[in-house]
Amino acid sequence: MDKFDANRRKLLALGSVALGAALLPTQAFATLSTPRPRVLTLNNLHTGETLKAEFFDGKSYIQDELARLNHFFRDFRANKVKAIDPGLFDQLYRLQGLLGTNKPVQLISGYRSLNTNNELRAHSSGVAKKSYHTKGQAMDFHIEGISLSNIRKAALSLRSGGVGYYPSSNFVHIDTGPVRHW
Repeated sequence: MDKFDANRRKLLALGSVALGAALLPTQAFATLSTPRPRVLTLNNLHTGETLKAEFFDGKSYIQDELARLNHFFRDFRANKVKAIDPGLFDQLYRLQGLLGTNKPVQLISGYRSLNTNNELRAHSSGVAKKSYHTKGQAMDFHIEGISLSNIRKAALSLRSGGVGYYPSSNFVHIDTGPVRHW
């Protein structure tokens, strides 16, 4: 009887693993499970800057490229730089894979200092008091030629953090916080 219970437990465990793998977005999972370079091409709509960064070489993050991305994602209003969660770059890379595009990402907002965030809150009800932007864990963006609704759907399918949908302002928000959407 004990042997039967042990085999049953093994079978249930394998079934759980298979079910979990089946629920992952296949294309998105493959882009992170395959050891290959990860490259992002971005435009900052406020500063006019463009950047192409290979932030992961297939084995590890490239610190100099992460520093370039941190500067690119800076609070341009206060000219303050903060380390951005590399998971946000991974999420964006996976998102582009799901969408089947390598068109430049149009960055609207990355890191925001507390002062900048408070100033924006004073003029808009859509800015969170404890925004993930202030932690270096969020971005607002769109991708030319890709509908916002498709970006939103792909981001939701990743189940990698928060997803906000702002069609009237022409952007999608993603962050590396808990999985949620609005």
